[in-house]
Amino acid sequence: QVQLVESGGGLVQAGGSLRLSCAASGRSLSSYTMGWFRQAPGKEREFVAAISRAGTYTSYADSVKGRFTISLDNAKNTVYLQMNSLKPEDTAVYYCAADRSFLLRATADYWGQGTQVTVSS
Repeated sequence: QVQLVESGGGLVQAGGSLRLSCAASGRSLSSYTMGWFRQAPGKEREFVAAISRAGTYTSYADSVKGRFTISLDNAKNTVYLQMNSLKPEDTAVYYCAADRSFLLRATADYWGQGTQVTVSS
C-alpha cells in the first residue's frame, strides 16, 4: 500500500508559478511510475505528466509541455510538479498517482486526495 498526500496548491495570477508536492508513505516510490492528473469542473480527469521509476524518463501533455516540469526525489519519497507560466485553463484539482506498471494509466493503483489550483486572469 502507498499513501499519497499532495500539497502546494493555491490561488495564483496568470503567468505565475506554483510547485506541487506529492509525499508518499508506505513504500518507496522507486517501485512505481509516478505522475499527475488534473480535473477541471465539468470535465473529465486528464493526464498532465509522468516520470519513470528512476526519474530517467518524463512525459507531458501537450497543453503543459514547456511550462510544467515533473521531478522525483527518491530520498524524500516525493514527486514534484513545477508549474510555470500558469494560465486560467490550468485551473483544476491536481491529483498525484502511482502505478505499478511501467505506464501511468488513468486506472493507476494509488491516488492522492487532490489539491486545488486556481489561476486568475
